[in-house]
Amino acid sequence: MKNIFTFVLTLLTSIVMVAEVSSSDKAALVKLYNLTQGDNWTSKWDLNTPVSSWYGVKLDGDKVVSINLSNNNLVGVLPSDLVTLSDLQELNLHKNKLTGFIPSDLDNLKNLRVLNLSFNKLEGTIPSSICKLSNLEKIELYMNRLKGDLPTQIGNLQKLQVLSLFNNEIEGQIPNSLYEIKSLKTLLLNSNMMVGKLSPKISELNNLQNLSLFENKFEGQVPFELEKLNQLKEMNISYNMFSGLTSRKLAVLDTLNMTMVNDKGVAVLLDVAMEVQRPLVSEE
Repeated sequence: MKNIFTFVLTLLTSIVMVAEVSSSDKAALVKLYNLTQGDNWTSKWDLNTPVSSWYGVKLDGDKVVSINLSNNNLVGVLPSDLVTLSDLQELNLHKNKLTGFIPSDLDNLKNLRVLNLSFNKLEGTIPSSICKLSNLEKIELYMNRLKGDLPTQIGNLQKLQVLSLFNNEIEGQIPNSLYEIKSLKTLLLNSNMMVGKLSPKISELNNLQNLSLFENKFEGQVPFELEKLNQLKEMNISYNMFSGLTSRKLAVLDTLNMTMVNDKGVAVLLDVAMEVQRPLVSEE
């Protein structure tokens, strides 16, 4: 009888331990709830129940590993306490009404693989601390009000597959380090205020499948090295200020056939270089 009692007690204790998280993790979640008007969320949390039952929160044992509250009517600012969730692997707050800034000290989220804060009203710059999150595979910050340059050390993110930043107010040039992210499959920088040239090093992104630089202020020659990207299936680099010649292959691949804006603000097609057929044998 004593053994049965001990077994039941142990079982109950283990269940309670699994259902509970640390007080600091729970405090961070509660702060998120309070600062984003949790009582008005589409799917609310009952703060009197175990964290394991809270909508959009996934636990691994007693650790918070995922927060997915996309399209859930979060209104307000992101608490800086979110960065204390050191075991977090996914933070998805897509399509809410978040304002303010992205927390600056993101480097505590060492295990983060997915960061999706897209379709909100976030302002400020992309914090440079994001470059220390070496496990990141997806960054989706599109359709916000983000400004400033891309962090220069973004090339440190060697596992990154998706970088989606379109429809913001991002300025400056593409950092040289970005061309070092060999794992990158999707690069969407369209509808920003970026300038400078597209480096021939773009050819080093040999896993790239989708490239969009549409509606920026890039200039200079469209690098023919783009033809080396054998995995590239979608490309839109039109409505920039690129000039010079392009190849027929690239013109066909581009969604708008290389339609650029000249110095008078007029839309023009880039001229296509004539393809020279080389002789099969020497003439000598």
